[in-house]
Amino acid sequence: MGLTESERRKDEKINGVIYNMSPAPGYKHGIINGNIYRIIGNGLRNSLCLAFMENLDFRYHPDENDDYVCPDVMVICDRKHLKGGSYGGVPKFIVETLSPSTAKRDKAEKKDIYEKAGVEEYWIVSPQGFVEIYYLEDGRYVLEQSYMLQKDKEDEHYNAETEITLKAFPHINMMLGEIFEGVEE
Repeated sequence: MGLTESERRKDEKINGVIYNMSPAPGYKHGIINGNIYRIIGNGLRNSLCLAFMENLDFRYHPDENDDYVCPDVMVICDRKHLKGGSYGGVPKFIVETLSPSTAKRDKAEKKDIYEKAGVEEYWIVSPQGFVEIYYLEDGRYVLEQSYMLQKDKEDEHYNAETEITLKAFPHINMMLGEIFEGVEE
Protein backbone atom coordinates (compact mmCIF):
# COMPACT_ATOMS: atom_id res chain seq x y z
CA MET A 1 0.00 0.00 0.00
CA GLY A 2 1.48 3.38 -1.04
CA LEU A 3 2.00 6.33 1.23
CA THR A 4 -0.53 9.12 1.22
CA GLU A 5 0.65 12.61 0.32
CA SER A 6 0.75 13.66 3.99
CA GLU A 7 2.79 10.59 5.00
CA ARG A 8 5.35 11.11 2.27
CA ARG A 9 8.63 12.61 3.37
CA LYS A 10 9.26 16.00 1.82
CA ASP A 11 11.76 15.77 -0.97
CA GLU A 12 12.56 17.01 -4.46
CA LYS A 13 13.93 15.19 -7.48
CA ILE A 14 16.26 17.24 -9.69
CA ASN A 15 18.06 15.59 -12.62
CA GLY A 16 17.16 12.19 -11.21
CA VAL A 17 18.70 12.96 -7.79
CA ILE A 18 16.41 12.97 -4.73
CA TYR A 19 17.06 15.73 -2.21
CA ASN A 20 15.58 15.19 1.23
CA MET A 21 13.95 18.41 2.47
CA SER A 22 14.07 17.32 6.13
CA PRO A 23 14.36 18.71 8.68
CA ALA A 24 11.81 21.43 8.05
CA PRO A 25 13.20 24.95 7.68
CA GLY A 26 12.92 27.40 10.58
CA TYR A 27 9.70 29.10 11.58
CA LYS A 28 10.70 32.41 9.90
CA HIS A 29 10.56 30.59 6.57
CA GLY A 30 6.95 29.57 7.23
CA ILE A 31 5.90 33.03 8.41
CA ILE A 32 7.30 34.67 5.25
CA ASN A 33 5.69 32.10 2.95
CA GLY A 34 2.39 32.47 4.79
CA ASN A 35 2.47 36.25 4.44
CA ILE A 36 3.13 36.11 0.70
CA TYR A 37 0.63 33.28 0.16
CA ARG A 38 -2.14 35.11 2.08
CA ILE A 39 -1.72 38.36 0.12
CA ILE A 40 -1.57 36.60 -3.25
CA GLY A 41 -4.42 34.22 -2.38
CA ASN A 42 -6.67 37.13 -1.45
CA GLY A 43 -5.79 38.84 -4.73
CA LEU A 44 -6.66 35.73 -6.74
CA ARG A 45 -10.19 35.34 -5.38
CA ASN A 46 -12.75 35.01 -8.19
CA SER A 47 -9.92 34.07 -10.56
CA LEU A 48 -9.13 30.85 -12.42
CA CYS A 49 -5.62 31.06 -10.98
CA LEU A 50 -4.67 29.30 -7.74
CA ALA A 51 -1.92 29.88 -5.19
CA PHE A 52 -0.19 26.98 -3.46
CA MET A 53 2.18 27.05 -0.50
CA GLU A 54 4.69 24.24 -0.01
CA ASN A 55 2.13 21.57 -0.95
CA LEU A 56 2.20 21.05 -4.70
CA ASP A 57 5.04 19.48 -6.66
CA PHE A 58 6.03 21.19 -9.88
CA ARG A 59 6.89 18.57 -12.52
CA TYR A 60 9.01 20.74 -14.77
CA HIS A 61 9.71 18.13 -17.49
CA PRO A 62 6.54 16.00 -17.38
CA ASP A 63 7.10 14.68 -20.93
CA GLU A 64 10.75 13.76 -20.31
CA ASN A 65 11.03 12.41 -16.76
CA ASP A 66 9.51 12.42 -13.30
CA ASP A 67 11.71 15.16 -11.80
CA TYR A 68 9.91 17.62 -9.54
CA VAL A 69 10.50 20.45 -7.12
CA CYS A 70 8.20 21.81 -4.43
CA PRO A 71 8.19 25.62 -4.58
CA ASP A 72 7.47 27.53 -1.39
CA VAL A 73 4.77 29.61 -3.10
CA MET A 74 3.48 28.99 -6.63
CA VAL A 75 0.70 30.50 -8.72
CA ILE A 76 -0.80 28.42 -11.51
CA CYS A 77 -3.51 29.42 -13.95
CA ASP A 78 -3.85 26.44 -16.28
CA ARG A 79 -5.75 23.96 -14.12
CA LYS A 80 -5.77 21.18 -16.73
CA HIS A 81 -2.15 20.42 -15.75
CA LEU A 82 -3.08 19.66 -12.12
CA LYS A 83 -2.95 15.96 -11.34
CA GLY A 84 -2.98 14.56 -7.82
CA GLY A 85 -0.27 16.34 -5.83
CA SER A 86 1.56 17.78 -8.81
CA TYR A 87 1.40 20.37 -11.55
CA GLY A 88 2.86 19.79 -15.02
CA GLY A 89 2.17 23.15 -16.69
CA VAL A 90 4.08 26.42 -16.47
CA PRO A 91 3.49 28.38 -13.25
CA LYS A 92 3.01 32.15 -13.61
CA PHE A 93 4.90 32.97 -10.43
CA ILE A 94 7.18 31.19 -7.93
CA VAL A 95 8.76 32.20 -4.63
CA GLU A 96 11.56 30.34 -2.90
CA THR A 97 12.39 31.41 0.65
CA LEU A 98 15.96 30.57 1.50
CA SER A 99 16.96 28.27 4.31
CA PRO A 100 20.53 27.23 5.16
CA SER A 101 20.05 23.76 3.64
CA THR A 102 18.46 24.92 0.35
CA ALA A 103 19.94 28.38 -0.35
CA LYS A 104 22.44 27.26 -2.99
CA ARG A 105 19.90 25.05 -4.77
CA ASP A 106 17.25 27.83 -4.73
CA LYS A 107 19.69 30.39 -6.18
CA ALA A 108 21.29 28.07 -8.75
CA GLU A 109 19.60 24.83 -9.89
CA LYS A 110 16.03 25.84 -9.13
CA LYS A 111 16.47 29.29 -10.65
CA ASP A 112 17.74 27.59 -13.83
CA ILE A 113 14.83 25.12 -13.76
CA TYR A 114 12.25 27.90 -13.47
CA GLU A 115 13.97 29.94 -16.18
CA LYS A 116 14.03 27.00 -18.63
CA ALA A 117 10.43 26.10 -17.79
CA GLY A 118 9.29 29.61 -18.71
CA VAL A 119 8.15 30.86 -15.27
CA GLU A 120 7.55 34.60 -15.86
CA GLU A 121 8.45 35.84 -12.39
CA TYR A 122 10.66 34.31 -9.71
CA TRP A 123 11.30 35.74 -6.24
CA ILE A 124 14.12 34.66 -3.95
CA VAL A 125 13.40 35.78 -0.39
CA SER A 126 15.75 35.59 2.57
CA PRO A 127 14.49 35.56 6.17
CA GLN A 128 17.15 38.22 6.82
CA GLY A 129 15.06 40.74 4.84
CA PHE A 130 16.30 40.40 1.26
CA VAL A 131 14.06 40.03 -1.80
CA GLU A 132 15.33 39.47 -5.35
CA ILE A 133 12.77 39.66 -8.14
CA TYR A 134 13.55 38.10 -11.52
CA TYR A 135 11.52 38.59 -14.71
CA LEU A 136 11.84 36.31 -17.70
CA GLU A 137 12.97 38.30 -20.74
CA ASP A 138 13.85 36.56 -24.01
CA GLY A 139 14.10 33.23 -22.20
CA ARG A 140 16.55 34.47 -19.54
CA TYR A 141 16.02 35.78 -16.03
CA VAL A 142 16.85 39.42 -15.48
CA LEU A 143 17.15 40.77 -11.94
CA GLU A 144 14.38 43.36 -11.95
CA GLN A 145 14.53 44.46 -8.31
CA SER A 146 16.66 43.76 -5.27
CA TYR A 147 15.52 44.92 -1.84
CA MET A 148 17.04 44.83 1.61
CA LEU A 149 14.39 45.62 4.21
CA GLN A 150 15.06 48.70 6.32
CA LYS A 151 12.15 49.14 8.70
CA ASP A 152 13.60 51.89 10.92
CA LYS A 153 11.61 54.98 9.92
CA GLU A 154 14.47 57.20 11.11
CA ASP A 155 16.91 55.62 8.64
CA GLU A 156 17.32 57.44 5.32
CA HIS A 157 16.96 54.12 3.48
CA TYR A 158 13.65 53.22 5.17
CA ASN A 159 11.70 51.12 2.66
CA ALA A 160 9.19 48.97 4.58
CA GLU A 161 6.32 50.73 2.79
CA THR A 162 7.77 50.19 -0.69
CA GLU A 163 5.07 48.53 -2.80
CA ILE A 164 5.90 45.43 -4.81
CA THR A 165 3.51 44.43 -7.57
CA LEU A 166 3.29 41.05 -9.26
CA LYS A 167 4.01 41.46 -12.96
CA ALA A 168 1.33 39.06 -14.21
CA PHE A 169 -1.19 40.27 -11.61
CA PRO A 170 -0.84 44.07 -11.39
CA HIS A 171 -3.79 44.25 -9.00
CA ILE A 172 -1.82 42.23 -6.43
CA ASN A 173 0.72 44.22 -4.49
CA MET A 174 2.29 44.12 -1.09
CA MET A 175 4.57 46.32 0.92
CA LEU A 176 8.09 45.07 1.52
CA GLY A 177 7.45 45.15 5.27
CA GLU A 178 4.35 42.93 4.88
CA ILE A 179 6.50 40.10 3.49
CA PHE A 180 8.46 39.99 6.74
CA GLU A 181 5.62 40.83 9.15
CA GLY A 182 5.92 38.73 12.31
CA VAL A 183 9.57 37.80 11.72
CA GLU A 184 11.58 39.03 14.70
CA GLU A 185 15.20 40.03 14.34
